[in-house]
Amino acid sequence: MSGLKLSLVLLMFLVLASQFFISETFAEASKDVAASALTDAEGVVASAYQAVLKAEEAGANISGLLVQLNEAGGFLARARMAYDFGDFEEATGLANLSRNSGIEVENAAVKLKDSAFFERVQRMWFMMIGSIVGAVLIFLGSFWVWRVFKRRYNRRVLMMKPEVSSNES
Repeated sequence: MSGLKLSLVLLMFLVLASQFFISETFAEASKDVAASALTDAEGVVASAYQAVLKAEEAGANISGLLVQLNEAGGFLARARMAYDFGDFEEATGLANLSRNSGIEVENAAVKLKDSAFFERVQRMWFMMIGSIVGAVLIFLGSFWVWRVFKRRYNRRVLMMKPEVSSNES
C-alpha cells in the first residue's frame, strides 16, 4: 500500500505543479496576444487618422469623425496603460475596442471622401455648363442688340431728308 500512497502523493504533486506551469504559460500567451492586439490597434488607428486627413483634404466635414477617432485613441491609451500594469486581458479588450472603432472611423472617412469628391465633380460640371450657357447667351444677346441698333440706325438714315446745298464759289 505504501507504493500506492507514494504514487498518489506524486500524482497530487504533479497536479499542483502543473497548475503553476500552466498559468505561467497562459500568462505568456495572453501577454503575446495583448501585444499583438495593441500593435494591430495602433496600426488601424493610424490608418484611420490618415483616412480622416484625406477626407478633410477632399473637403468633407470630419467633425463627427474626429470625435470617434478621439474615442479610439482613448481606448488605445487605456489599453497601453493596462498592458504596462500587467492586466493583459483588459489590454486586449480595450485594444480590440480601439481597433473596431478605428475601422469604423476609417470606413466612414472613405465614404465621406468619396462623397466630397462626387460633390466637387458635380459642382465642376455645373459651373462648366453654366459658363458655356452664359457665354452663348452673351454672344446671342450681343448679336441681337447689334441687329436692333443697326435697324434703328438704318431707319433713321432712310428717314432723313437730304438737303442740297449749293456752294457757289
